[in-house]
Amino acid sequence: MSLMEEIYGTLVERKTMAVWFLGQNGWAIRSPAGKVVIVDPYLSDSCNPSRRGLDLARQVPIPILPQDLRADMLVCTHSHKDHADPETLCLACQAGRIGGFLGPAQTQALFADAGAPPEDCLLTWPGDVVELDDIRLHGTFALPTDTSDQTHMGFVVEVDDGPKFWITGDTAWCDLLAESGGQHQLDAMAVCINGGYANLSHWQAAELAMRVNPRLAIPCHWDMFADNSCDPRMFAASLTVKGIGEKYCLAEHGKKLVIGTE
Repeated sequence: MSLMEEIYGTLVERKTMAVWFLGQNGWAIRSPAGKVVIVDPYLSDSCNPSRRGLDLARQVPIPILPQDLRADMLVCTHSHKDHADPETLCLACQAGRIGGFLGPAQTQALFADAGAPPEDCLLTWPGDVVELDDIRLHGTFALPTDTSDQTHMGFVVEVDDGPKFWITGDTAWCDLLAESGGQHQLDAMAVCINGGYANLSHWQAAELAMRVNPRLAIPCHWDMFADNSCDPRMFAASLTVKGIGEKYCLAEHGKKLVIGTE
């Protein structure tokens, strides 16, 4: 059974969501009503080779072929290639199994270039809420990490009577980040920890977890590229030093993780 078949064949209990880590900042989420949201799928090797001489060869096996992607909504947090991957988007659009495309301003041209029908593309921003049956997608603040895209954002994914899962997206540190996430009374958060190119370091990610106080703190954006990586044990250690080591949760690639409210 392929991972996409597993995702669509999974029955999700009320007051929970099922989550699969796709690598980097990629996530597949299934709700009790059977809705599927895919976030930031990087399912190619299109960042390799790097124009800056970095080793950006893909280190994680591709869990789902782009042409096999199915989703009620495909969500991108910003336009960087490892989050809104043109190759993944093009092949997914050609296959025609994506119900809608959601993202901030600078992702919209990428959706259009990939062939997404204009009526299926939805612009969003921090503070906006998009509803999809039993799923609500709350846009959250993120501090852009460079000037190539100044419309970075994150999302809190919420299911009816169930958990809230914050995907921070790429972001640098500022106090507003914690205020934006903390207002949602989170059950889980997936946070970048790599520290490279202005992203949160493992120590800053642990500080964010301490401030917003989710039950589960899940590292991401640490695994895909040799020259943009971080051992997740460093995040676990930082959480421990801050007195919240019990919150650490490592999501395994392509393995189901059930997030509940307790």
